[in-house]
Order: sequence, then structure tokens, then C-alpha cells
Amino acid sequence: MGFRYIGFRVWHLIQVKSGWFKKKFPASPEFKSFISLEDWKKSEIPFLINSKEDIKLDKHLSVGLEHRFRESVKNNITFFNSQQLQLNDKTQWSVNPSNGFQYDMSKHWSQIADLSKEAGDIKFVWEKARFSYLYDILRYDYHSGLDQSQFVMNEMENFIDNNPINLGPQYKCSQEISLRILNWTYALHYYKNSEALTSSLFEKIINSIYWQLHHVRQNIHFSRIAVRNNHAITESLTLYLSGLLYPFIPDTKEWSKKGKKWFEQEVEYQIYEDGTFLQYSMNYHRVVVQLLTWGIRLNDLNGLRFNDQVYNKAQKSLDFLDACLDVSSGTLPNYGSNDGALFFKFTELDYRDYTSQLDDLRMTLNGTAFYPSESFAWYGLNNPKFVTIDQSVLSCFEKGGYYIANEGKVKTFIRCGSYNDRPAQADNLHLDVWVNGVNYLWDCGSYKYNTEEKYLKHFIGTSGHNTVTIDDNDQMLKGGRFIWFKWIKKAKATFRIDTDNIIFKGHVLAFRHQGGIKHERTVIKNKESKTWLIKDHTSKNKNAVMKQHWHLNPEYKECVCFTAVDGHGNVIEPILTEKWYSSYYGVKEPSLEVTFATETQIINTQINIKA
Repeated sequence: MGFRYIGFRVWHLIQVKSGWFKKKFPASPEFKSFISLEDWKKSEIPFLINSKEDIKLDKHLSVGLEHRFRESVKNNITFFNSQQLQLNDKTQWSVNPSNGFQYDMSKHWSQIADLSKEAGDIKFVWEKARFSYLYDILRYDYHSGLDQSQFVMNEMENFIDNNPINLGPQYKCSQEISLRILNWTYALHYYKNSEALTSSLFEKIINSIYWQLHHVRQNIHFSRIAVRNNHAITESLTLYLSGLLYPFIPDTKEWSKKGKKWFEQEVEYQIYEDGTFLQYSMNYHRVVVQLLTWGIRLNDLNGLRFNDQVYNKAQKSLDFLDACLDVSSGTLPNYGSNDGALFFKFTELDYRDYTSQLDDLRMTLNGTAFYPSESFAWYGLNNPKFVTIDQSVLSCFEKGGYYIANEGKVKTFIRCGSYNDRPAQADNLHLDVWVNGVNYLWDCGSYKYNTEEKYLKHFIGTSGHNTVTIDDNDQMLKGGRFIWFKWIKKAKATFRIDTDNIIFKGHVLAFRHQGGIKHERTVIKNKESKTWLIKDHTSKNKNAVMKQHWHLNPEYKECVCFTAVDGHGNVIEPILTEKWYSSYYGVKEPSLEVTFATETQIINTQINIKA
């Protein structure tokens, strides 16, 4: 990670241990008043929508939306866009609902551990507090015609009253704070003309927003140096937008200027020149897509503009994710870290369906879309020009290390890349296969970031992907939490079409903690059939055991046929094991692993799919 990273982490730890952060981030600071509610209404600050009265959208109350609303008002909240968990009204901001652990709300945020066996996964206590669930409430309000302003304002005030500034777990993560600010801002504009938004409550909310912005500004370099991923993009964008959304707060002039510079730097650094993303994650890339949509759209409304690289990287991100998209299902491979994040959900589409968020950015950039979407109205976007999806048969993204073949309703997705930025999972030369919208050979997902060791090893390790292990070791050496050592630094691939086949040839130098082992993989996809021939060759030691792993959807196990032989041409019998799959964060489902093992250096496997 470099000396800058090490130096910053040491300095950050000194500030925490010395108690300096308690002065830098004051608890329960003085109340600040900036503008009256009436003057704010008159200021007509440009926003995605002016108020709910200005939304132009046909009203249609779906069964799913009504159900989620009914559950939300009973504090049964949808976590990570999948599972509903019941919260206690009195402890909803302090208790992890997955294990019952209660945080000390009087403790300064800098003294709270974000990783603790006793506390469990801190993301569970953060989830409601980012307030993304409000979009279900606002959409229900609009489509039902039943005013929910009092409920929404009560929710925001309840948070303020029970989470003193800089105390408790809700101030541990500046990205969570940033999202809360953006989501509160949307709710304020939507209910601008509501009687539930009183003058005193408005000033109370603005005071809270000020101190939360203050926190983000004071802690921004942690995400920019120690984390350097979507956190830094979220936080720097929020600081930039503070000047557009809250110009009556004097400090936002300086925060906005620096936020814009940092946001542009982060976008340029984190999105590679081929449109791939440094976190090697489809869902985290969608997080950035949504943030780009907010930033570019609000700039347009204010007659402002980012530097050209932001627009260039935004378009290239779309090009990459469009190539990865399975058109039949609207989903992408469940590849890389998947923490359930979908910050601004304005449609009834499932969380795994990416089409709405991709089209929101497409509309913002070009005024075009692949599909109609309710979300356009919530961004104040009108009159889309619909275009057709035109996926190339072969798509190569060498910088990020992705190779995708699209043959109508058949998709072959292959990972082959080296790392200049922190890897998330040890998954090189992983192969995903889709036919008619079904993900037959899949990536098992992430499950949880803080869980039992056996699950962590499966979901982020090499054996949890459709690739090869040597003596059951991962391709890289696992360190603590999100850390891998012995990164793969050498990877190369070619991708071509001949008369009858699509041919991928790639190799990586992996297992450096085992002395360095070269893994070569050739994938030959027959153009006329649903047949894949996979040839794996390694330079492993003579007595080491090479295993080829395949993870498949158990619902379709009868549709997938494997035939494998070793380096001597002997048939290898498959080993079938029940494993786990996680389509949504925190949810563990059955998966089937098919393994072929040999002491030779070669496994050649033919896969046929009947679909």
C-alpha cells in the first residue's frame, strides 16, 4: 500500500489513542442556526426535484411497494435490499439486529471498533441509519396519494435526538454519514411544502447536517488515503454538493471547492482508462454510477461542470457494465464484493437488476435509455430517447482484467488481471456462464464481511470461485480483514474468434507464497452449441494436488454435464460438495461445488449445458 498509507495509519492511530479526535470531532457541539425555513423555500436552490408537487409520473401503487411501506412503519426494515429485520423503536440506532449487541451511545465514535467478534457485523447497525429506506416511503406517498411527511420527519428527528453528534456507532463511517445527508436532503425537498416540516424542526435538521458535514470534512483523508475506494468518492462528492445544496452555510464554500477537486481526482484514479473499477466489484461500481448520476445531474441543474475526465470515465463505466449485463435478466455476474448497497432505489426492480441505475446515468449523460424507468422522474429527467443494447461478441478490458463473450442469450465472463490496487477476492481466471438469463456457473458472492472463518475463506477465497487451487491454498496470501498479501502482479490474456469457436487464452503468476506457480487457462466456447472446453495447466510442484472448482446453481444441476481428464488422459471422477451462495448481503443459500483433483499438472474439462 506504500509509505504514504503506512504513515497516515500511524498518525491516525496516534490521534485516536491520544484523545485528539475527541477535540477534533466535538461531542454535542453548539447549536448553529443558518437560515429560516421560509427563506430556504424562497431561495429556490436547484435540486433533482423541487417538491413532490412537481413530479410528473403516472401513479401506480404496486403490491411490493405497499408491503414494504406497511412493514417500514412497523420498523420492520429491509436490510441490504433483501431480508426484513424487526427493529426495536427504543434501540433501533444502537443495537445490531443480527445478534442483539448494543453499542454504547455515550462513547465517542473514535473509541468504537468497527471490527469486533462480540459486536458482529457493524453494517447491520448502520443500515437503517443511512436512510435509503426513505425512498420506499416517498414513492408510497406519491403513488398512494397518502401523505407520509409526519412519519418521515419523525424518523429524522428521532435519529437526531438519539444520536448526539460524534457519539455512538452512527458516526464511525463518514460514507454512512454522507449518504444520510444526501437522503435527508432529498426528503427535505420532497416535503418542502408540508406542514410537518416546521421551522424549528428545519433548523434542527440543518444544524445536524452542518455537524455531520463538518465530520466528513475533518475525516476525509482517512477515506482518501487509508481506504481509497467508493468511500472516498461518496465523501468527496458530498462535500462538493454541500456548496450547491447548502450555500447558506458559510463553511460549505471551502468544503465544496476542495470536494470538487478531490472528487475529480478520485474518479480519475479509481475508474481505469478502460472503464473498469479499482474495487473489482460489480456492485461497488454501481455505487459509483449512482454517485456520478447525482453529481453530474446537480451540476447540470446549476449550470456547472466537472472536468472532462469525469464524463469520460462515466461513459466508459457504462460501456464496461453494459458489456457485463445479462440482457435477459438485467443482472450482472455476482462478481467481487457485494455488500447489498443500492443507495437511491427509485423503482420496483430487484436489487440484482442493474438496468435502472445504468439508464439513469445514461439519461444524465446522453438523454438516452435502454428501458423506460420510473427513476427518471425522481431525477427530474424527461423525454428519454430509447436506444437498443448493442453488445459486441467479444469485449476485452485489459486494464481491469475482464473478458466477456456475448452470443445473444449466452454469456461467458472470464477474469484475468494483475493488481495495482488492493484486491478484494482471490479469484483470478474465474469463469461465469449464463444462458437465457440463468447463471449456471456462478460466483458465490460475499455473504458477510465479518463472519466465521470457514465462510470468509469460501466466499472470498480461491476455492469459492470457478478456478484452480494448489494444495487447497488461495492464489494470494490472506492477511487480516480486507487485506491480501503476495498480490498477483503478472497476468496476460488473448481473446479471439475463429471459424467455429471463441477462444480465450490467459495466464497468471499466482501462489507466490508457495514459491510462485503459473496457471494457464484456455477456454474454447463452441459457437454452435452450449459447450465449453476448459484447459487448465499449472507449473505446480510434482506432488502437489491441483483442484479445479466449479460452483453451480443447484436448481439446474441436471442441466450441466462435466467431463474431465488429467494430464495422462485419465478420466477424473467429480467430487460433489454442498456449499453456499449469497446473492444478497447477509443471506446464505445452497450452492453445489463440483471439484476435480489431480496430482498431474493438467485438467481438461468439457462442460455442456442443456438449456
